[in-house]
Amino acid sequence: MQPAQPLMASVALAFGLAAPPAPAVVSTDTTEQRAASLSISVPTSAALGGAAPGGTISAYLGTITVDDARLVLANWTATVSATNFTTGAGSSAQTVGKGRVSYWSGPVTASVGIAVRTPGQLTALLAQDLSTPRTAFSKTAGVLGTSTSWNPALVVAIPNSAVAGSYTGTVTHSVA
Repeated sequence: MQPAQPLMASVALAFGLAAPPAPAVVSTDTTEQRAASLSISVPTSAALGGAAPGGTISAYLGTITVDDARLVLANWTATVSATNFTTGAGSSAQTVGKGRVSYWSGPVTASVGIAVRTPGQLTALLAQDLSTPRTAFSKTAGVLGTSTSWNPALVVAIPNSAVAGSYTGTVTHSVA
């Protein structure tokens, strides 16, 4: 039996750097993928806001949902990853590395069905940087189909050397 291929859903995010801070509304490209009765969906938009160099941006992404229509004892793990955020030019002053972007899943915000659901990072104190892919959520011991939702937060630490501009990057959630 071949291992299951992960299903992925990405949200393109943006934030602005200016002095004083200027909010930025984010336009996102949402993809929902389905296979073998397992699906993941991400929000259609999110607002990260703005901050000055040396500041911090903290914002919720919106609800992430994994639907699992498989029947007995179906497990899954949702993983989150990110790209660097850039203004497009790519110099070090125009890049906020993904290692400066932290993620915490928080608790289940909605659920259907019987399962053991485990957040990757229950509280802000447990936030993990996205320098490498991280577990966002997992489900074990589910029966008769389940749905699990959470509203994760991102915290972006803006480098002191960052230049003003609109930064974009992508956060991807996958499930297998």
